[in-house]
Amino acid sequence: MSWLRALGASARSGLTVERKRLEPLLALRAALGLALVMAFGLWALGPIAAVSSAFGAFQAAIATFQRSWRPRPELALVSGASLAVSSFLGYLAHPYLGPFLALLGAWTFLAGLTWAIGPTIGLLATTNVAIMLITVTLPSSIGQAAVHAAMMVLGGLVQAALVVLLPVRRWGARRDALADALAAEADYARRLRHDPVAPFDPAPLMAAREAAAVTVRQARRRPADLRGPRPLAERIRPVLASLADPALGVPDTGPARDRVRELLAAAGAVLDATAHAVRRAEPVRAPAWAVAAFRTPDTGSLLTGPSRRAALRLGALLDRMADLAATAGADPPADRTASTGLVRPSLVALVPAAAAEVRRELRRRSPVLRHAVRVTAVTTAGYLAGSLLPLGHGYWAPLTSVMVMRPDFSETYARAVGRFGGTLLGVALATALVQSAAPGSLVLGAFAVLCAGLMYLLLRTGQFAAQTCLATYVVLLLGMAGEQWTQTVPERVVLTLVGGLLAMLSYALYPAWETPRLRFRLADWLTAVGRYAATVLARYAVPADEGAPRGAQPDGAPAGEPRPAHGEGPDGAAVRAALLKARTARAAWHDSVARAAAEPVRSRGLAPGRARAAERALGRFGRAAMLLEAHLTERGGTPVPGAAALAEALRRAVDEGARAVRERRVPDWRPVREALAADPSPPPPGDGDGDGHVDAVVRHGAGLLLAALEDLSRALDPGAPQDPEAPPDVGSGSLDPTT
Repeated sequence: MSWLRALGASARSGLTVERKRLEPLLALRAALGLALVMAFGLWALGPIAAVSSAFGAFQAAIATFQRSWRPRPELALVSGASLAVSSFLGYLAHPYLGPFLALLGAWTFLAGLTWAIGPTIGLLATTNVAIMLITVTLPSSIGQAAVHAAMMVLGGLVQAALVVLLPVRRWGARRDALADALAAEADYARRLRHDPVAPFDPAPLMAAREAAAVTVRQARRRPADLRGPRPLAERIRPVLASLADPALGVPDTGPARDRVRELLAAAGAVLDATAHAVRRAEPVRAPAWAVAAFRTPDTGSLLTGPSRRAALRLGALLDRMADLAATAGADPPADRTASTGLVRPSLVALVPAAAAEVRRELRRRSPVLRHAVRVTAVTTAGYLAGSLLPLGHGYWAPLTSVMVMRPDFSETYARAVGRFGGTLLGVALATALVQSAAPGSLVLGAFAVLCAGLMYLLLRTGQFAAQTCLATYVVLLLGMAGEQWTQTVPERVVLTLVGGLLAMLSYALYPAWETPRLRFRLADWLTAVGRYAATVLARYAVPADEGAPRGAQPDGAPAGEPRPAHGEGPDGAAVRAALLKARTARAAWHDSVARAAAEPVRSRGLAPGRARAAERALGRFGRAAMLLEAHLTERGGTPVPGAAALAEALRRAVDEGARAVRERRVPDWRPVREALAADPSPPPPGDGDGDGHVDAVVRHGAGLLLAALEDLSRALDPGAPQDPEAPPDVGSGSLDPTT
C-alpha cells in the first residue's frame, strides 16, 4: 500500500463513528462518581482542587471501562494513586526544565513499555502521563500539590466504591459471551447443511473462554448454568464438522446426506434455544422436533462408521448441554469447592508475570521497545517545542503525542486524525457555550460532568466522538480553574496539530513495521497447529485411560454412550492445551496480517497472494486435525498401529518446516510422506462401525494433513505459480479447528 493510500485509510478510520452496543448504566455510574468527587472538591477546597479531583476520578473511571468481564475496582484505586504520585513528583520538578524533561521522559518510557503487558495497562499508563502534564500546572505550592494528589486518590476510591456498591449486570457480560458462542455454533450448524466445509469464526469461543475465568470468590457465587455449557460447546464444534464432512463417509447426495442435514438443523435449533436460555437466565425450551430428531432409530440405519459415531456423540452432547443450561438462574451448589477451572488472578498475582513480559521486550527488534523509545522522544521534544513557542501552555503538544501514539502504524495515524478533528469540534462547542452563557464554576462543572458521561457512553464508538467529548471536558475544567477561553483555544488547536504531526513523523522516521514479521508469525502458527495435530495423532496410539472399564463414565454420561475424549485425563489436557496454543498463534497471524495490510511497506519475503495461499493451506491442515480430534477413541479403545510413528514424524517435520519458513526456504515434508507410506492403505473411512473404523479415519486424516502441508510448500515456493482461481481470503484460517 502506498503512503497516500495508507494515510487516507487511517484518516477515514480515525474519523469514523462506529455503531456499537452502548452501556448507558455504566456511563451513568462513572459520571456519578465524577460528579460526587467534583462537588466535594468545590465545596471543601475550591474550584482548582475540584479540577484535580475531577481528573483523578475521570482517569479512574476510564480504568473501569477497559475490557473486562467484570470491572476491577482495584484498577480504579491503582489509577488514582499512580496519577497522584506522578502529579506530585511532576509538580516538584515542573519549575526546572531539565529535571522535568528527565522525569517526563522516564515516566513516558515506562508507560510505553507497559504495552507489553496488554492494551488495558498500556492505555492507563499513557493516560496517566497525559493527565499529569495538565495537573502539574494547577497547584501553586507544595502543600496544594499534596492536597491535589489526595483528591486524585479520593477520585479513584470513589469510583472503586461505586463499582462494588452499584454493580451493573453482575454476570451479564459473561452470559452474553457464552450465549454468543452458542449462537455462533448454531449458525455454523445451519451453514454446514449447505456447505459441508463452511468456515467458522473462533472469536466467540475464545471470548467465552476468557469470560469463564473467575476468581475463587466469584466461583462460589457464579450461577450454575455458566459452568457447564462452554466446555461442551468446545466439544460440539469438531463433532459438527465431522458429521457434515463428506470426506468421512457421507455422500453429497442421498438419504444419508438428507439425514445429516436434518440433524444439523436440529443441532442449530437446540444450540439457539440454549443460547437464549443462558442470555436471559431462563430454562431451556428446545423445539420438540429438534429433540426428537436425535432419538429416531433412522439414524442407525442410514448412517454408518464415522458419521454414525458423530451423530450419536452430537446427540449425547446436546442432551447434556440442555440439562446443564436447564439450571438457569439457580444458585451454585452449597458444597462448591475453591476449584474454578479457569482462575482469574488478582492484580497482585499478575505483577511477576507483567514484569517478565516487560523484560522480554527489552531487545533491539522489539516493537514495544521501539514504541517506548519513539513516544519518549516525541513527548520530550514536543514539551520542549511547546515551551519555546510563544503560545504558553506548552503541554498541549506532548499531551496529544502521548495520547495518540500506539505500537502500530495504522492506529497511531488514525488516532492522530481523530484527535485533531475531535479537538477542533470539542473546542468549538466549549467556546460557544462559554461565550454564550458565561457560566460560573458550578455550571461549568455540571457541563463537564455531562461531557464526561457522553465520552464514557461513546468510548467504544471511535476516536472522533470520544475525542470531541474529551476536548470539551478539558476546556470546561480549565475554565473552572480560571483560564479564559482566549487563553486555551488558539494554543490548544495549534499545539494539538504540532503534537499530532510529531507523532506521525516519528513513525515514518523510526517505524516498527509488521510486514517483515509475517513469515515469523506464519512459522509460529505452523508450529502450534502442527503440534496440535501431532498431539491428536499421539492420542490414537495411547487412547485415554486405556484399560478402564468401558462402562465407567465419571462425567455422568450413560454407560456405553459415545463421548469426546479430549478434556478428560492428562492426555486430554494435552490436546486441549495444544489446541489453545494453536488458536493463539492463529489469532496472532491474523492480527499481524491486518496490521501489515495498512502499512505503506512493500512485501519483504512474503507477498500478499502467497500469504493468503499459505493461510488457506494451514486452514485445511487445521481442519483435518480437528476431524481427527472429533473421532478420538473413548476410554478402553484399541490403539491404532502406526499412529505414534506418524505423530513423531509430523512433530519433527513441522519444527523443521517452521525453521525453513523463517529462513525463507521451502519446507520439505518427506518424513511425513514416508511415515504415511509405511503402512498399507486401509479401507475407506465410511466402512465399518465401532472401533474398527478408527484406523481408516486416522490414515485418511493423516493424508489430508500431508496434502495441506504440500499446499503450504507450493504457496511458499517462489518458483511455483499462484493459483488465480483460489478463493478470496475470508479468514480461511477459520477452516481450522483451531477456530
